[in-house]
Amino acid sequence: MASVQQALGPLFLLIVVGALLGWRRFPGEGFWNEMERMIYYILFPAMLVSTLARADMASVPVMSLASVMLGAMLIFSVVLWLCWRHAPNWLNRHLGDAASFTSLFQGSIRFNSYVGVAGAAALHGAAGATVAAVALALMVPAANLLCVMAFIGSGTLGEGGLLRSLKALTRNPLVLACLAGTALNLSGIGLPGWSGDAISLLGRAALPLGLVAVGVALRPRVLITSGSVAWLASLLKLMAMPALVVASCQLVGLTGIARDVAILFAALPTATSAYILARQLGGNAELMAALITAQTLLAMLTLPFWLTL
Repeated sequence: MASVQQALGPLFLLIVVGALLGWRRFPGEGFWNEMERMIYYILFPAMLVSTLARADMASVPVMSLASVMLGAMLIFSVVLWLCWRHAPNWLNRHLGDAASFTSLFQGSIRFNSYVGVAGAAALHGAAGATVAAVALALMVPAANLLCVMAFIGSGTLGEGGLLRSLKALTRNPLVLACLAGTALNLSGIGLPGWSGDAISLLGRAALPLGLVAVGVALRPRVLITSGSVAWLASLLKLMAMPALVVASCQLVGLTGIARDVAILFAALPTATSAYILARQLGGNAELMAALITAQTLLAMLTLPFWLTL
């Protein structure tokens, strides 16, 4: 337990620092919105390209990792959809209307990439960061596609929403960074000359700033009016999902660093960018904010538990 706590403690402390900065509104209105755009579009993609372009892909059990992580995500998506469409009335009251269901869906299958990569690196160094980058390359496109399909199926997109959301998916900076880094690796080009060190230096700023930005985005007040959907999504994401992945790892024989990263990503709180997607595609944005806040705070207790197991 001590090693896990020592690895994750500084990460959670940065989130707390961000929450204090957000509460004090320092350094000013609008600063963190622009900083988060910088992290999302420049710094984090640079970190992914740098890591994937130099990664030893042969050392990562990609097929086993994909079967565990994508399999769990797909199972959850199908079960959630079937429950919402065919569940008895008493359960549907907890799943919410169409807009609330899309927030529940995002809160159950999406994950906070900043915490995931930072946690993998803290636990296992460069090897952990490499496996985490490969995991992102597998999961980011799948998670975004499944969430867009949930918005389409629930009918919240409105006129022109399908085309707009699919275009946004093709321009997602994390998807593009994963594709670029993997292509540079497999082609043998890598990051020649000074470009490697320059992109690596740029990417190093992503994780500490990203964790602080996670804290800034927290909204504890919205938990008061969030209702049962927020707590149901938190239970599914922080307890049921990692339990499924632990069982899947044993079933397919996934061990070592790859197993740790798979469990880490399964137990992560949902992504802060889910709030933006909810607002743009007709979801329940206030509920999404409550989900992000509740899961991020609760993950400070549940993540060490799962990783210690």
